[in-house]
Amino acid sequence: MNRLATVLLTALAPVSWGTTYAVTTEFLPADRPLFTALMRALPAGLVLLAIARVLPRGVWWGKAAALGALNIGAFFPLFFLSAYRLPGGLAAVVGSVGPLFVVGLSAVLLGQRPTARTLLAGVAAAFGVSLVVLRAGGALDAVGVLAGLASTASMSAGVVLAKRWGRPDGVGPLGLAAWQLTVGGLLVAPVAFLVEGAPPALDGRAVGGYLYLALANTAVAYWLWFRGIGGLTATQVTFLGPLSPLTAAVIGWAVLDESLTALQLTGIAIAFTATTTTQLSPRPQGPPAPQPPPRKPRPLNPHPSPTHHSTR
Repeated sequence: MNRLATVLLTALAPVSWGTTYAVTTEFLPADRPLFTALMRALPAGLVLLAIARVLPRGVWWGKAAALGALNIGAFFPLFFLSAYRLPGGLAAVVGSVGPLFVVGLSAVLLGQRPTARTLLAGVAAAFGVSLVVLRAGGALDAVGVLAGLASTASMSAGVVLAKRWGRPDGVGPLGLAAWQLTVGGLLVAPVAFLVEGAPPALDGRAVGGYLYLALANTAVAYWLWFRGIGGLTATQVTFLGPLSPLTAAVIGWAVLDESLTALQLTGIAIAFTATTTTQLSPRPQGPPAPQPPPRKPRPLNPHPSPTHHSTR
C-alpha cells in the first residue's frame, strides 16, 4: 500500500477519537470518565486478542506491558483527569504539543534529526488547535496542566518506543493493538473501581455508546494507529493527532448546534495545514548509514609471467 493510503487510513484513528466527546455527552452516564476509559480499552483488547489469537513471547511480555501502560493505562486516566480539571479546551491544547514531544524523543531514541520545518509545523498545529478550542474565562489548575502534559508525554513515548521496537516476527498490528489495549484496560480497572466505585446502571443508549467506543472508536482505531506506526515515521503519525480536537469541533458545529467563529475556522485551517505539510514532507533523516571499508588495491606483479593470462 502506498504512503498516501497509509496516511489516510491512519488519520481515521484520531478522527474517530474526535467523536468521543459527542458520544460521551449524548449517550453515556455523566461523571464516569475512568469507567468509560475501562469500557473503551479492556473489551476492545479482548476482542482483538480473540481475533489475533497470539500472545507475547520472551522479551515482548515486558515490551507489550510497557507500551500498554504508556499508550493506554497511564494515558487514559491522566487525560481524563486533565479534561475534568482544566477549563474549556485547554486539555486539548496541552495534548496538541504531542508532536513536539515526539520530535524530541525521536531525535534521542530513533536518531531522527528534527528540521526547522517540522518544529514550525508543531508550533503551528498547537496554535491552530488553541484557536479552535480555547474559551475565555476559567482559572488554570496546576494539577490539570501537569496531568495533561504527563498524558501527552506518556503517549508520545509510547509512539516512539513502538516505532523503535517494531513488531515481533509473525505478529501484525492487530496483535500489537490487542496486547496494549488489554494491558491498559487491566491497569485502568482497579483505578476506576477505587475512584468511582461500582459500575453505573446502563440503559440502551449507554450500551450502544459503549459498544461504539469499544469497537469502532478503540479496537478499529487503535489497530489503524499501530498499523500506521509501522508504515510511517513517528513524527508523521503523531502530527495526525490534532485531527482529533478539530473533528470534535466540527461535530459540535454539525450535530450539537455549536457555533464556529471566524477565529475558530482560521485555527482549523492552520492546524490542518500544519498536519498536511508534515505528511507531504520528506521523511526525517536518521544518522548516516555506515559505509563499507574501502577495498585495498591489488598489488601489481612486477614480474608478470608470459605463460599465464587472466581468465576474468
